[in-house]
Amino acid sequence: MESTEPPNSGIFFLFAPLILLQVSWTGLTLCLVCLLILLMCSALISGSEVAYFSLHPNDLHQLAQDGSLNSKRILQLKEKPRILLATILIANNFVNIAIVILSDFIIRNSLGRDRLEEWAESVQSWGLKGFSLEVLAVSIEFFLTVVVATFLLVLFGEVAPKIYANVNNMKMARIMAAPLMILRSAFSPLSKVLVGWSNWFEVRLGQDTNRNRSRKDDLDKAIELTVSHEQNSEKEIDILKSIVKFGEVITKQIMRSRVDVVAVDIGSSFEELLKVVNESGYSRIPIFEEDFDNIKGILYVKDLLIHLNEGPDFAWQKLIRTDIKFVPEAKKINELLTEFQLERTHMAIVVDEFGGSAGVVTLEDVMEEVIGDIRDEFDDDIEVDYEKIDNYNFVFEGKTLLNDMCRVVNLSTDTFDRIRGGSDSLAGLILELLGKIPKKNTEIKYKEYRFKIVQVNAKRIEKVQISLPHETTA
Repeated sequence: MESTEPPNSGIFFLFAPLILLQVSWTGLTLCLVCLLILLMCSALISGSEVAYFSLHPNDLHQLAQDGSLNSKRILQLKEKPRILLATILIANNFVNIAIVILSDFIIRNSLGRDRLEEWAESVQSWGLKGFSLEVLAVSIEFFLTVVVATFLLVLFGEVAPKIYANVNNMKMARIMAAPLMILRSAFSPLSKVLVGWSNWFEVRLGQDTNRNRSRKDDLDKAIELTVSHEQNSEKEIDILKSIVKFGEVITKQIMRSRVDVVAVDIGSSFEELLKVVNESGYSRIPIFEEDFDNIKGILYVKDLLIHLNEGPDFAWQKLIRTDIKFVPEAKKINELLTEFQLERTHMAIVVDEFGGSAGVVTLEDVMEEVIGDIRDEFDDDIEVDYEKIDNYNFVFEGKTLLNDMCRVVNLSTDTFDRIRGGSDSLAGLILELLGKIPKKNTEIKYKEYRFKIVQVNAKRIEKVQISLPHETTA
C-alpha cells in the first residue's frame, strides 16, 4: 500500500510521528494499538469525572482518616473542584480529538483512495452527478469517520466507563489520583483561564438572582394580602412564607454547631453516660472516639432502658448503632427531608468541606424551619439564650443562629440575606460586616438596625445587642 500525506490540520503536529509513518499493515496495526490506548485514556478520564464528583462526604471522611498518599491526592484534587473539572474536560477533549483524527487516518489508508472513488462513482449514479468524485469520496470518508469515531467514543469512552465509575467511584478515584495530579499541573494555565471565564459568566448571569429575589418578595406580599384579612393570620403567613423559601435553605443554616452538640466519648464509663443522658434529656446522642470528627455511631437512649440496673462495668458500647448518616453543609433541607423520610432516620452528622464534623441536624430542625419551634415536655422554656431589655433591644449570644434570632425578634429570616455571605450566626454576621473581631462597645449599623458588641474576647464575639426600629414590635 502506498504512503499518503497526513491530513491538513492545525493540530496534526501533535501526532506527527504517527502520521509520518509509512502506511503498511504494520503501520495500521500500530495505529490501531494507539487508538485502543487513546480509547482507554478517554474511558479513564470520563469515568474519573463521575467518580470524583459522586464521592460522598462519608467517603471523604474515610480518606482523611486513611492518611495514605493516594488519599491525600484525592482530597487535594477535591479541594478545588472547578480546577479539577476543567482539567478533566481539557484532557478529555484532547484525547477525543486525537481519536477522531486517528480514526480518519486509519479509515482513509485502510480503504484506499481507489475504493473510496469507486464508492463515490456508485453514489454519483444515484442522481448526484452534479458533485465531483473527489467531493463525494471525501464526504464518504468523513461520514465513515464520524460514524466510527462517534460509536467508539460514546460506547467505550463515555457510557461504559461512567456506568462503572458510578458503581465503583472510590476505586476509580484512587486509580486516577496520580494521573489527574499530573494533568492538573500540565493544563494549569488553560484550567485557570476556563475557570476565570466561568466565574465571569456566573457574575453576569448572577443578575438573575436579584430578579428571583424580587419575584420572591412579590410572592411574600401576595401571601400577606391574601391571608392577612383572616383572624390569627400571623402564624399562617409565617408558615406559607417558610414553605416558599424551604428549598433555598441549606443544612448549615439550621444545624446545631459542634460546640453545642451533646456527645459522649466511646471510652466513657456507664455512670458518666447516664449522667449525660439525664442532664441533656436528648433521645439520641452521637458517640465519638477521642475527637468529635471521629464519630463512631449514634446511641438511642431507649436502648438503655432495659439496662438501667446494670453495674458500672456494663459495656454500653455494644448498644451503639453504627449506621450513621452524613450530610454536607450545603445540602438543601428539602432534599434532606426526603432522605430522612426514605431512610426512616431522624438525625444526621453534618460534615464540612474537609470531611470534619461541623455539627448535627435532626428531623425536628427541618420541620421547625416551616412550622416554627416544636416544643415538648422535655424542652427548656427558653431554647435560644437571649435577654430582652425592652420591645426594641435584645442581647444574644454571638453563636446564636441568625434564623433563631430573627424568630425571637419577629423579623423575616431573610432580613440579612444580602449581607450575611456565608455566615449563619450573629457573630458571623458581625465579622462579615467588619472583616475583623471588633472591640467591646463597638456599634455597627445596617439600614435601620443597630448592633452593639457587649462582650468579646480575643477569639470570638460572645454577646451582641441588637436594636430594632421603633416601628418593629416583638
